[in-house]
Order: sequence, then C-alpha cells, then structure tokens
Amino acid sequence: MIKQSFIGLAKPRIEYEVLDAEQPEPRLIPASKKVTLLLEKSHIRNDSILFNIGDKVKTGQKLSYSTDPDTYVIASVTGTISSISTFEGDYGKSYTAISIDVDENEEFDHQFAELAANPTLDTARNFLCGMPGSPSFKAFSETDAPIHTIIICGVDRDLLITTNQYAVKTHIKAIKSGIEILKQITGVDNILMAVPRHLMQEAIAGGTQVRVVASEYPATLPHLMMQSLLDQVVPAGKSCEELGVCFLSAEAVAAFGKAFEESRIPVTKILTFVNKNRDKSMISVRIGTPISEILKAYDVTLHAKERLILGGPLTGSAVYSEDYPVQADTDAIIVQDSESVALVSDYPCINCGDCIRICPANIPINMLVRLLEAGHYEEAADQYDLYSCIECGLCSFVCVSKMPVFHYIKLAKYELGRMHAAEAMDA
Repeated sequence: MIKQSFIGLAKPRIEYEVLDAEQPEPRLIPASKKVTLLLEKSHIRNDSILFNIGDKVKTGQKLSYSTDPDTYVIASVTGTISSISTFEGDYGKSYTAISIDVDENEEFDHQFAELAANPTLDTARNFLCGMPGSPSFKAFSETDAPIHTIIICGVDRDLLITTNQYAVKTHIKAIKSGIEILKQITGVDNILMAVPRHLMQEAIAGGTQVRVVASEYPATLPHLMMQSLLDQVVPAGKSCEELGVCFLSAEAVAAFGKAFEESRIPVTKILTFVNKNRDKSMISVRIGTPISEILKAYDVTLHAKERLILGGPLTGSAVYSEDYPVQADTDAIIVQDSESVALVSDYPCINCGDCIRICPANIPINMLVRLLEAGHYEEAADQYDLYSCIECGLCSFVCVSKMPVFHYIKLAKYELGRMHAAEAMDA
C-alpha cells in the first residue's frame, strides 16, 4: 500500500504486505519431469566437476567441483544427469547448469544423515548452503571479523512477498530448533528474530529475543535493520558481516532445524506467486523446477511484452525464459501483464528532487545518476556516495523521467568490482 502526502513534498510511505491471518497451506506444484540446478562457477580457473552426463544422482546428494568443494548444489530429485552446460546470469555471474531427468522412484542420499546426529559448523557449511533460503555459514569461520550477532529475518525484503512471514507463522518449532543448533555450532549466543508487529506473538515461541521492524519499506533491508535494531551504522563499502553481524532468513533457519531433526536436507522451496491479476498465493515447489511448471499449474500463458520477475517489484530481476529454474533463494515469482510493466526511458533528469527526498541513505541521486549515465563510475564513487547505496530501488520507483536509476547503480558497482579485481590480479 502506498500512502502519499496530500501536499506532495513529504516522502510517500510504502507499506509491506501483511500475511493473512488464516493463511492456507501452500499449493503443491506437481513434480517436474526435469529439473535444472545452477552451480555457481568457482573463482578458481579450469574447474573440474565431480559428475558427468549419464550419472545417477539421489535426492540430497551434493554436487560440486573438485577444486572448490565449498561451492556446490544439492540434488533436489532422484534421476539421471542429462546435460551439463554453461549458464550466464546477471552482472557477470556464471553458472554450470545441471539438468536432471527425474526418476519415478525416489532415493535419498545418506551422506548428510550419517553426520546429522552430531551437528557441527563444518557439516552445516559442507551440506546445507543449498537449502531453501540459501544460508551461508562461511562468515562464522572468518577469524578477522568474528560473528557476534545473528539476526533472523522473519520479514521479507521486498513488497508483495510473505515467504518469511509464513515461515514464522507456521514453522516456529523448526525455527526454535534451528536457533538452538546455531548457538551450539557457532558459539553465538546473541540471536535476535526480527518480525513485523502482527507476528510478534508467534515469534516469542522461538525462544530468543524478538524485535519489531517497522512496516514501512525499506525498513527490512539489512543496513537499515543494523541501524534500527542495533543502533549501528554500516560504513560505505562495508558489509554487515565485517561488523560481526550475520543475517539469516526465517525460512533458512526453519530448514536448518528440520535438516538436523529429520536427518535429511530439505529440497522444497516455499515462495510467493503473484499472478497477472495480482492475486497472491503461497506455493511449494522443488528447487530446480522450471517456472513453466508453475505457470502451467495456474493456467498462465505469457504473451508478448509480458514479464517474469524473480523477487519483489522494486529489487527483483526479470528473466527471459519460462525454463529458468526456481533456486534456493527465490522468494517470489511475479507475472506482469504488458499494461503493468513500468516504462523506462532515456529522458534526462529534470531535477525534481523526488529521488533525494525518498533515498534512505541520503545520497544526492540527481548528481550521482549524471555520472553513471556517462559511465564515470569511479568519479561517482568518489564524489557522490555510490557505495552508500543500500539498493532499495526507490529512486527508480519515484523517478519522474522513468530513468532506470537502480540498474545504473547496480551496473556501476559491478563494473567497479570487475575493474578492481583485474587490477589486483595484475599487481
């Protein structure tokens, strides 16, 4: 919901979605005949993979590179590997796409089960990073900046999404179990659960500290929660982990608790599906299932100029194929009809000031975007606080000229990161 000032000079207030009090069970999407898993390519060159076309895999089996065992995916089905190919994602991300033809009879891999009775950080890091919610345990092993606080996000990062709210409301026992094991294996006792006010009662049953997050977007983004919950400002260019704070989604912690309770790695993702008519529903689907299977279940046909978005409307990414698979961190899929797709133009900035008024980081967006348009990324970083941006997308949302400001910023950060990496290799 958008609340606009009558005068028009104040910032518009955009409210997060509230989970329905009587939330039905997620709709189960029928099993696909083929799933595709995206294994992020390692930074190490000439990786060799530990699997081949024709290999049989079991549900819960780890698939990785021989040169980088920390980078892996978990097979979400039982079947036969039918193809291995390169897949290019957004902003230079490169993956190995592993397609698996699904068998009717499911078998479960027992490698994790043999270790689940005695939870350790190594076990979590080596087997559970591919769970729903895509948790990362790498930060807990860093000695330069040890983690002293864990914040469990029972809130969702973007609008229209209720995936993590659903996890708090329906899987609080699993979250409680996950919290207890996290304390045991990480040694971190300061664990907070951040929730919207209407879920505070459910969150208390999680057995840890509960903090309420404001209902106004973008209050649930990590940098803003650091400020509101911990009274700590994240310096430009720094990460929350570098300050000793790790964020995990409620869905990831629930999956973490279930994994050790059931001695089986969860492979089913809960996500929010938004149809063309803006109807929302929760669905349950195997990781790796192509989006086309979800569209088929809802009898949705895509036409020219319609759009598929992974994530929310402000920070999500458009994909250009119905065959794109659901991943462990896919919290929402939005289908936009052609009339709802926001227009983008190359019309110049008119200095209306809307982006400056709404920016939570107080960045002079009107000056920043001029340099970004011209490709002057280093000057933008040095002069106009590029790295202070928390990537909420509000600048693009309010832009009168319909400039893709948010995408200019993400592109600039990517290009600067690529340049700095190349300079480091040449040094």
